[in-house]
Amino acid sequence: MNIQLTRSASDERAETKEAAVLRTAITAEARRLGASIVGFAPVDRWAAHGEVPEGYRPQDLWPQARAVVSFGVPMLLPIIESTPSINYQEMYDTSNRLLDEISYRLSVWLVEQGIPAICLPRDGYGSLEVLLKNPFGSFSHTYAAKYAGLGSVGMSHNLLTPQWGPRIRLNSVFLGVDMDGDAELTQVCNGCGLCARLCPVNAIKARKGEILGDLDKDACTRHHIELKTETRWPCGVCVKVCPVGADRKLFDSVSVKPYRDEKPALEKNPDDPRFRRLVHMRRHGSGGDRIS
Repeated sequence: MNIQLTRSASDERAETKEAAVLRTAITAEARRLGASIVGFAPVDRWAAHGEVPEGYRPQDLWPQARAVVSFGVPMLLPIIESTPSINYQEMYDTSNRLLDEISYRLSVWLVEQGIPAICLPRDGYGSLEVLLKNPFGSFSHTYAAKYAGLGSVGMSHNLLTPQWGPRIRLNSVFLGVDMDGDAELTQVCNGCGLCARLCPVNAIKARKGEILGDLDKDACTRHHIELKTETRWPCGVCVKVCPVGADRKLFDSVSVKPYRDEKPALEKNPDDPRFRRLVHMRRHGSGGDRIS
């Protein structure tokens, strides 16, 4: 099937129809490769919002870019609840490998159809130590996903989606053709502040009258370096405790009270039966003696 666009200025309706065919084909291919959610954003949304500084926008990285495909794969809540553990680390690593494979294979597939496309790595940094010196990647997949209608950016600076809350990993593919964008979502974060209250290093601070919080990237990164030496990273507490997401009902974990109770309960009784499964996973496969 040849899905190459014909860019005829004299037949805008035909171009719109072909763009719709291309959108359907890209979505289907991304899902076939493993993506669970897929959205599209024209590159002008970056300048329109003004949230991402110049130099970090799609056309700054690739002048031919005219649209971005954003996609994500979920992180399963019962495993995230075991954080910090090797179980969560392995799921995190698996999702990262899948995201990189999807972006590369989708880009090559598009190029083979005559559509200019490029991929980027899902994170874009070489080590946590590098992040201490420069805490930014060259491109934010979080804001790409926001502009593609997949979710909104919450207090924790994570993308929150209706399906999975922040328990989603993201990547993007740049397109060298025009595409209509998906409708952007209204704010998904409810501003409860649980991510800030339960952050183990107090790296998230609520801003008065705003949803987006202040993030101490240095404190967050240093905590991750410590966890990585024990082979039980990333932290993910802000991802774990967020009450947003239909997955909470699916996994029978709607109440966030256990998250508030967990640390003081385990400090009092490491064998508290309410948290036995979590302690079991934390005690196996990692260094150190953390149980919360």
